[in-house]
Amino acid sequence: MDSIAGLRHDLAPDAGFDGGDLDCGNGLLLLIRKHIDPLPRGGLLEIRSTEISVDEDLPAWCRMTGNEFLSLRRQGRRRSFLICKGALSERRAEPPPAVPAEPAPLPPRVARPVPPVPPLAVMGMGSWPRPRWMVEAMHAHVEGRLSEAAFQQTADDAVRLAVGAQERAGADVVTDGEQRRDSYASFVATRLENCQLIPLTDLLPLVDHPEEFEAELRALDIPAGDVRHPAVFGPLRRTRPIVAHEVDFARALTDRPVKVALPGPYLLTRTMWMECISDRAYASREDLAADIVRVLREELAELVEAGAALIQFDEPVLSDVVFSGAKNKRSFMCGALSETLAPEHELGFARDLLNAVFDGFDRDRIALHVCRGNWTPDESVALSGSYAPLIDTLAQVRAGAYLLEAATPRAGDMGILSALPQDARIGVGVVNQKLQTAEAVDEIAARIQRAIGLFGRERVLLHPDCGFATFADNPICCGDLAADKIAAIAKAAARFT
Repeated sequence: MDSIAGLRHDLAPDAGFDGGDLDCGNGLLLLIRKHIDPLPRGGLLEIRSTEISVDEDLPAWCRMTGNEFLSLRRQGRRRSFLICKGALSERRAEPPPAVPAEPAPLPPRVARPVPPVPPLAVMGMGSWPRPRWMVEAMHAHVEGRLSEAAFQQTADDAVRLAVGAQERAGADVVTDGEQRRDSYASFVATRLENCQLIPLTDLLPLVDHPEEFEAELRALDIPAGDVRHPAVFGPLRRTRPIVAHEVDFARALTDRPVKVALPGPYLLTRTMWMECISDRAYASREDLAADIVRVLREELAELVEAGAALIQFDEPVLSDVVFSGAKNKRSFMCGALSETLAPEHELGFARDLLNAVFDGFDRDRIALHVCRGNWTPDESVALSGSYAPLIDTLAQVRAGAYLLEAATPRAGDMGILSALPQDARIGVGVVNQKLQTAEAVDEIAARIQRAIGLFGRERVLLHPDCGFATFADNPICCGDLAADKIAAIAKAAARFT
């Protein structure tokens, strides 16, 4: 953008935008992130503003995020700020060479029969601990230091290891371990147009009590600078698969049924809706939700075509609705920061969104997962309560399988799950992924026996309560322990075959 005389800086910006009268706590930081992320290290961004508080807040944000504040120019109420992505010393004399934006396209899908998911099938919930080199590649990719093609090649290697580990442990159904994702939900922002991942650091000014929020994150072992949150800057569009490419690659590695997990429509709506920025694209969160339903239905159709045996939609934030105990409380639980209405309204809204996504699809291929949070192995800080307040809502969701917690005492007695539809399968958590030792086979077998008695052998599926690495940077356990837990389930399940 051309600088106005009197507002020109000594160095010419590479990009810029006009923030008007927005302050840092009302959307300006999100717009800065939108424009600065695509720049290379050393890139220069000009921000125009008429808001006086930005004079102090923007340099403070730069110090907190490791970006260099270069200069401020004033002309009446108008201000122009120049900041550098990273340090000015990193600036190159010439722009870096172009790298391919996308990897080579996958070959056309070959239609193959979809293996059935048998009774008492053993499976992980979705995520698998990532090797350190995979996590480092993920950060480099998000920060623009690693091309898309190189990132995908690295992720392919990590997926091979994850699938192999599950097969050796005895899983009947495998996942790709969510190796390409920064977390189970926010990664969607990297696959949709007009959506972008931003660090939680940028959101601190948007919560009512940022100091308390930071303290909560520290208590949960979640570094605000490392965890990223999706932000919507325009109408959502799906121009490439969200996760169907994961299924394509995983199916090429194994003959076993492949399961894939997606964040549900209510979770995505709660996560993406932030009034200070989302309302520039959508009049209400209901309008945003309608587009989320559309893109998820597009993805669901492609996943069916790709041969996913089980397509799981994650809605753990439903537990936040009924167990958090505070109306309109902003909560980090599952990254859902937006405010809510009364629980009965939120549960009905979630039910309707899920049914809108599932409508017309084969129920036998669709599963719903609900848990109580999986960001730390500390059981004492996770939400607690039986499925009783949720059971009516779950029963009205037209899913073919429910994959639920049952091993942790926080979930209450699994007997309440008998109220779910009789024609649906019941996935029972028989190990607690938060425990740092593998459970005894006898203990797991007793849970399986109870589930068979309640639901019948043909309806029961077996899995951990939740994933082993919901957040890439903060896995619940290591890969060896994850494999030990799956192997223990498989040994217990063998007693009932």
